[in-house]
Amino acid sequence: MVDRQQLEVLDREQCLGLLRTVQVGRLVFVEDALPAVQPVNFRVKRDHVVIRGAGGAKLATAAGDTVLAFQADELDPELRAGWSVTVVGHANLITDVTELVDVSGTWLKSWVDGRRDHFVRIEVEKVTGRRLHTPVTPTA
Repeated sequence: MVDRQQLEVLDREQCLGLLRTVQVGRLVFVEDALPAVQPVNFRVKRDHVVIRGAGGAKLATAAGDTVLAFQADELDPELRAGWSVTVVGHANLITDVTELVDVSGTWLKSWVDGRRDHFVRIEVEKVTGRRLHTPVTPTA
């Protein structure tokens, strides 16, 4: 008998709900005309992905209203189960004072020392997600 994986395609609300359960994802952007991926702390705020950073390539990318991707997941290799969500959308630097005050209160301590004074919003224009359920052993 062979175990069969159960793959579930997730809708937008399920994807955003799962993103709210984790704190680290991967930002996918272009740097020096090449793809780049960096782990980032994030939050979902008003159905947008918000990243807090110090600057550098991520900030430069976001300041230009650039389209980028973001991905987060939670996987269990022992159970061969988990989920993955990918977001694609325009990134913008948050500059409105009221919005900055609102988003800044939702952050835990950064994993990296130093100031993290910039907030980037990714507008969720396209979101896809998959959940892989624990294999089910067929009954005879």
